[in-house]
Amino acid sequence: MLNENIKNILLKTVSQLMSPQKGILAADESNETAGKRLADYEISNSEENRRLYRELFFATTEIEKYVSGIIMYDETFWQKSNSGINYPQFLQEKGIVPGIKVDLGAKDFPNFPGEKITVGLDDLSIRAQKYFDNGARFAKWRAVIKIDQENNLPTEACIDANCDAVAKYVGICQSIGLVPIVEPEVLILGNHSIEKSYEVTSAVLQKLFEKLKLFNAFIPGLILKTSMIIQGDQNPNESSPQKIAEETVRVLKENVPVEIGGVVFLSGGQTSVEATAHFDAIVEFGGLDFEIAFSYARALQESALRIWKGKDENVDLARREFLKRLKLNTLADSGDYDIKLEYLE
Repeated sequence: MLNENIKNILLKTVSQLMSPQKGILAADESNETAGKRLADYEISNSEENRRLYRELFFATTEIEKYVSGIIMYDETFWQKSNSGINYPQFLQEKGIVPGIKVDLGAKDFPNFPGEKITVGLDDLSIRAQKYFDNGARFAKWRAVIKIDQENNLPTEACIDANCDAVAKYVGICQSIGLVPIVEPEVLILGNHSIEKSYEVTSAVLQKLFEKLKLFNAFIPGLILKTSMIIQGDQNPNESSPQKIAEETVRVLKENVPVEIGGVVFLSGGQTSVEATAHFDAIVEFGGLDFEIAFSYARALQESALRIWKGKDENVDLARREFLKRLKLNTLADSGDYDIKLEYLE
């Protein structure tokens, strides 16, 4: 069990991360994924270009008004800003909590075709301590759950194995004072209905908190990063924001302990506008007894990246677009978003 000092450290970080009207920026794409983002705009996938991609967002003036924490990839964590300061310190000086993605990716799950198991536990205690010693105060571990009704996916084994790994990750992180973000992402890919999304997400969350309890996790000292309840991206029966909000709130109320440190939403393949509108609808629907926030990657960065295109002369305009997306999601966090604001300068 954790001692009171460690618990207080975790609670302090959770409080900072879940500050009202702020979100967590997920800037933790792997080098390969970041390279794909850059390639879309004919930017070569070099280490320096990946650093400049992070710098574009991290060094945006007033980002700290809207962002409480930033999740980094290992490469970025050890890089320096244009001003010559290591990124964890650079963010701390802005009042932003530095975070780190600690899983080593989703790999094929042996004997279960089409399913993935997230790896990275073997040396996690060593890596986590090193990250903590160099400024990280929270971490993230993502599990990937795929819905494929034709092949009866996900299997119970896949859900169980991933939640087991998540619970072990939580124990390792919390023992050294790193707040763990747990991200069991139910993928939007497929033709499944919103009802199926609810069913699978509910099963995943039930198993997740069962495992966390089994491994003596300190629930107030962790944050859940979850998918919204939404139909598959190949399903033509599009649900309204109100329906998505209703089902998302219902699954959280039924499966997430009220003492949890907080819940943040991933965008998971939604467009920037969809992610903001759906988050706003969830806030307006209300009824949750814990703090919620947004934690997006592409939904915050893509429109700015489209403007930047790797060119210095486009930095200011790209940052203006990035701030616009942050402001709109902050409005959504208060239930004050209106889609008409998308078309205002």
